[in-house]
Amino acid sequence: MSKETLRKSMLLSLEEISWFNRNRIENDLLDHLFESSLWEQAVSIGVTVSSPREWDTRTIIEKAWEEDKYVCVPKSIHDSKALHFYKLTSFKQLEKGYFGLEEPVPDKTVRCQKADMDLLIVPGLIFNRQGFRIGYGGGYFDRFLKDFHGRTVSLLHSSQLVNTFEAEEHDVPVDYLITEEGLLQTDSPF
Repeated sequence: MSKETLRKSMLLSLEEISWFNRNRIENDLLDHLFESSLWEQAVSIGVTVSSPREWDTRTIIEKAWEEDKYVCVPKSIHDSKALHFYKLTSFKQLEKGYFGLEEPVPDKTVRCQKADMDLLIVPGLIFNRQGFRIGYGGGYFDRFLKDFHGRTVSLLHSSQLVNTFEAEEHDVPVDYLITEEGLLQTDSPF
């Protein structure tokens, strides 16, 4: 099955989750994240601002601010398919960017260096137990992760954890997965 077919199938499956169940799942995901040593030990968090079809990250950003953690949010650089992260201190520093995603306004923020981030919350649609993921397309995060040395984690519903795809040569796995059932260390070969 192609990655595009898997993406479409998973998006349909996630859309079928009721508002009530989605809210419960998000609460479980956030509880597991906030109770983890990953969160407790991190001073600087890299995280996207979630779109309506993704698991909520605004609560993560707000919690980080409450705990005086730095929040670094990516902006897509389309020519090179790269990500540049910027320190976010207010949602007013965001604008609609690529694909309607909320991204930082560089003139209103300060650039974060890759080495400054302790924990990166990596978005994705489909995952396997080795930590490899199928994202929304484009490979932006795989390019960024190649030489990222902090810890990486993804939030997902257990239905997003599958064994039906092979990782490609350019794919970079995440270190941890958090489902509604808890934190899992991946079986990453790296």
